[in-house]
Amino acid sequence: MTTHAQRERLLLADLLESTGPDAPTLCDGWRTRDLAAHVVVRERRGDAAAGIVVPRLAERLERVRGEYAQRPYAELIRLIRTGPPRLSPFALKQLDEASNTVEFYVHTEDVRRAQPDWTPREIDPVFADALWSRLERAARVLGRRAPVGLVLRRPDGQTVVAHRGSPVVTVTGEPSELTLYAFGRQSAADVTAEGDKAAVAAAESAPLGI
Repeated sequence: MTTHAQRERLLLADLLESTGPDAPTLCDGWRTRDLAAHVVVRERRGDAAAGIVVPRLAERLERVRGEYAQRPYAELIRLIRTGPPRLSPFALKQLDEASNTVEFYVHTEDVRRAQPDWTPREIDPVFADALWSRLERAARVLGRRAPVGLVLRRPDGQTVVAHRGSPVVTVTGEPSELTLYAFGRQSAADVTAEGDKAAVAAAESAPLGI
């Protein structure tokens, strides 16, 4: 049975392949080659990937990612498509699903939405619920740097508090769009933000995400 993570992995690999190595992305300063290298390093070089969350290791992460970015682009796509090595923690289906479903979804949108001819992607209800479930668990971490109170709300009224504070900004949208917003892609997310005008502007420019 194909998991959400497996499906998103293949979608990302196919998209990276079709756009080529020099297409823009939503990640500042990164072309598709850089994004592909990031995905490969995250799964295959745990010694360097720790730099994603440990600031003092960030320089090493960037050096290793740069080295991988110099590899043939087709090789990077192949490594993404085939997945992590057998002994990697990401090779465990449960960890892959928990860690990569959102990762691959967000990076797929990083590529899609940076292209001039992109169109909205239809998200099925099951996947939307899966994204919402992960967002509920991660919201406090993703919103920890918000300078205002931040509430994320689905169209059906379900909410999760990403950051406690005042004034409060309430951001409404589908789980897929709220996920992008919470991961720092505020300007690319199709959401509606309600609250004091200055507070909304502060939330939209805040360094949300990991």
